Amino acid sequence: MKATLIVGTALVAWSAVAQALSPYVDADKAAGGTLEAATADVEKKLAGAGFRALGRYTPKGLPQHAIVVVGDAGLQDAVAAIGGSAIAAAPLRVDVRADGSVRYANPEYWARAYLRGDYPKAEAAVKAASGKLAGALGGGKPAGGDVKAEDLAGYRYMFGMERFGDRNELAEHASFDEAVQAVRANLAKGVGDTAKVYEIVLPGRKLAVFGVALNDGEHGEGWWVNKIGTDNAAALPWEIWIVDRKAYGLYGRYRTALGWPELGMGQFMTIMRHPDTTMQMLEGVARKP
Repeated sequence: MKATLIVGTALVAWSAVAQALSPYVDADKAAGGTLEAATADVEKKLAGAGFRALGRYTPKGLPQHAIVVVGDAGLQDAVAAIGGSAIAAAPLRVDVRADGSVRYANPEYWARAYLRGDYPKAEAAVKAASGKLAGALGGGKPAGGDVKAEDLAGYRYMFGMERFGDRNELAEHASFDEAVQAVRANLAKGVGDTAKVYEIVLPGRKLAVFGVALNDGEHGEGWWVNKIGTDNAAALPWEIWIVDRKAYGLYGRYRTALGWPELGMGQFMTIMRHPDTTMQMLEGVARKP
């Protein structure tokens, strides 16, 4: 009897790990009738649930979408305690559309990918943030494809392509403060037709993450998102994070594939230049002005 119980428990645990996760969750429709009204309704719900507003923007070329970015105190504390690149998992993103549709980035999916082996250290905080989002926005239908939970820590689109830690260093500075000042200054100047969406800066931990709008008409997010599908716009904006003196950003063959896991190779080929041009824009933001 005891052996049967142990085996049964192990199978349940294995099943939980092996389950597929979707990158997004479809929430209830927002009230309003216009993009501005729907976005305001979502922001009010998020604030009421205790989330901290970090920023919002309408991606250039996607006029029917507004991306709202918020922070959760518990999640931020958990990723700060882990340190390093974990800070990239702190912001939470919600896509609001002009018709009132709402889709948010699934915290567990993105945290498993970004935190990798450290995910268990933040799991309680991630799941708490997920519960708060579901309570605030309603709905709960998985969306945008799926990836096995166990595969997210080492996710790559296909053999030979990049994982999280590949080709991600953008710039190195003399100090943490200099790195932060460089990113802030370049975003304020709109280097490479970019703009700041949000920032989280933790000087005591020498950690920071910035949301970067990529507005270039030829190479920015507008042209490539429209090619591969705007339904997953909650993947935006791209992030630059800073650990001590170095700035990092994710390569497109990893990050875009993570946000569009059902993307076919034929579709990916239509945006072939996107990974390199996006990295070049991020490097421009990260380097010394």
